[in-house]
Order: sequence, then structure tokens, then C-alpha cells
Amino acid sequence: MRHAQSRSRLNRFTSWQRATVGSLARNLLIYESIKTTLVRAKAVQPLAEKLISLAKQDTLSAKRRAFAILGDHKLVSRLFKEIGPRFSKRTSGFTRIISLGCRRGDNAKVVIFELLEKKVKETKKPKKVKEVKPEAADQAKEISEERPSQETKSQDSTAVKEKPPVTQKPTKKFLGGLRGIFKKERDSL
Repeated sequence: MRHAQSRSRLNRFTSWQRATVGSLARNLLIYESIKTTLVRAKAVQPLAEKLISLAKQDTLSAKRRAFAILGDHKLVSRLFKEIGPRFSKRTSGFTRIISLGCRRGDNAKVVIFELLEKKVKETKKPKKVKEVKPEAADQAKEISEERPSQETKSQDSTAVKEKPPVTQKPTKKFLGGLRGIFKKERDSL
């Protein structure tokens, strides 16, 4: 019996509701930011907070409890190695809900549900191109000048014929052009 169960059921029966909430929690931990409806985000928020607080404990029993919810070893290890340590200074409030407006089809309130501490992306600096010494470049040019004279003789014997320039045909219109169908000489006055 569901006595005194105040959480939202998301118009689903219990096992389907648990699967939906678990799937949203998994996607939040994978992508760190998801776009969903306000009701779903509010239903997932307690579970996401619970998982991150488990990750801060970093014990074997906490890992087993997280695996029971998530069902993925790689995701559990990522939760405990990457996501948990990011929130070591916070005691609660690990997620936030940002409103985006209403969805066009059914007017449902759409939100971005994300973790507060995001992974910092490392910016890669472009590598500096090393300048070639002028002396080495001159020697390379001299070597390359000697070889092409022999190669050009062989290329001249197997000269490729140049293709004539391609002329573009006028584009075919739909049914020969609609104007041609509706406006005939016989129709004009």
C-alpha cells in the first residue's frame, strides 16, 4: 500500500516510475546537465543528491548502495572518483534546476537539470610551429630541383589529356515549371 507516500509518481506505475527516475539520474551523472520537464527534475533531485552524498563517503558499502541504484560499474567508479571529490566542500545542494520555458507541443515546463560543480575543460594551446633553418631549406630545394628534371621527362611521355570545360545544363523545373502549366498562350487574351 502507498500510504503517506508524497513523492510524484509521474503518472506511471511504481516499477516504471523507479526506472524513469533511475534513468534520469544515470544520464545526469553521465552528461552532468540534462534537459527535461520540471516535474521529472523535481522527482530525480532527491535521488541525485543522495548518490552524490554517497560518493562523498567513499566506502565499500556506499559503492554497493550506489551500484544498486545505478547498475553500472563504470558509472559508479566515475561517481566516486570524479564527481564525489568535486563536492567535498558542499554539504548539500549539489544540483540545480534552471527554467527554460514551456514546450511547444504540450505546454510542459522544460528545465535544465544540472550539477553545480561542472568538470573544468582543459583548453589545449596550439603547438608552435618550428621555423626551418634557411640553410637546410636551401639544401632541400637544390636536391628537389635535380630530381624533377628526370621525372618531368617520364611525365611528358604519359601526358594526360585536358578535359574540356564542363558546361552546366539549365536546371530542370518541377513538371517543366508550374508557370508553363497554368499560363498557356491559349489562355491569354
